[in-house]
Amino acid sequence: MTADQSATPAGLHPETVVICAGRPGHTASEPLNVPIVLASNFHAGSTEEDRRAYSRTDATPTWEALETAVGQLEGGHAVAFSSGMAAVAAVLDLLPAGARIVAPADCYFGVGELLADGQQQGRWAVDRVDLTETATVQAAVTGAHLLWLETPSNPLLDIADLPALCAAGRHAGALVGVDNTFATPLLQQPLALGADVVVHSTTKFIGGHSDLLSGITIAREQTLAERLRHRRGLSGATPGALEAFLALRGLRTLALRLERGQANAAELARRLDQHPAVSRVRYPGLPGHPGHQTAAAQMTGFGAVLAFEVADAPTADRLCDAVHVIVHATSLGGVESTIERRSKLPDQEHVPPGLLRLSVGCEHIDDLWNDLNTALGPATRLGNPA
Repeated sequence: MTADQSATPAGLHPETVVICAGRPGHTASEPLNVPIVLASNFHAGSTEEDRRAYSRTDATPTWEALETAVGQLEGGHAVAFSSGMAAVAAVLDLLPAGARIVAPADCYFGVGELLADGQQQGRWAVDRVDLTETATVQAAVTGAHLLWLETPSNPLLDIADLPALCAAGRHAGALVGVDNTFATPLLQQPLALGADVVVHSTTKFIGGHSDLLSGITIAREQTLAERLRHRRGLSGATPGALEAFLALRGLRTLALRLERGQANAAELARRLDQHPAVSRVRYPGLPGHPGHQTAAAQMTGFGAVLAFEVADAPTADRLCDAVHVIVHATSLGGVESTIERRSKLPDQEHVPPGLLRLSVGCEHIDDLWNDLNTALGPATRLGNPA
């Protein structure tokens, strides 16, 4: 049983696509959802249409259902991977030896480590640039093979001008990739803004329940998607059947979860911005955010992740220990709110020591605020003794 792309009518709102896309055709007595297909190999056929033989190279109906749904949301051709990092690695594997990459100064630390590791091995050269400085990026991309963008960025919530930078990358002949994990397909459409390929850690908002590892690429052109699919098969970076099933199940509620999380994040950002213990709030939905106007022009919402700064690293650590409703844990995008001091991670020297990344979930706003406000009080007093 496979997903039937033609079963989803054209012109539907994204909130409807997350529910309708990637389902089997309407056949009496058949299930509404593509089931978990636990198979490594399949019965051989005698025709070209009988293409499915081995899961690593030919995929399973469970993976394909997820790819169909996310591909329709992003407006491209999706390929599912075992993790977000596997998806990023597949894009980088397309580059020739000695390639030059232009990448954000602020981006997911795992991507930064992967870029640095490849540079150390002599696979490529990397220029890290401030993506908020559009003219600087436009100049840097000349002669590059890949322009890697991440907006909003992790963890500083910087905003890049996607239409301008994608156009610059295309003009330079570079492949343009965008990590769209923070924005999700519901809030930002990088392919429509000029990108060649989009990457998501489906571990995060798409899965939405902190119970799986998965990644996905979505390419504008089918030929690029097939190259990524080939990389997946060669490297063995294939998603598990259960993980693909859970990611698709999570996708069904993405619109609802994101609506609640985003509303909570906006309100927490507003309140934190007025708190005496907080020196700065980074959330593109705040009018004072440097990227507010750019985000408003290219996004349909400002997301459910924010960052804020307290006095120093010890103060931030004490706050993380003091919260009870909010979970002190890494990762993001789940129904539960999570908080973490990001400067403790590798390749994060540019991150202020007291910066806390807060992924806002679906709890009641008053419970979240009371938890934060209570934790900020003693954390502030201990960090700034009289």
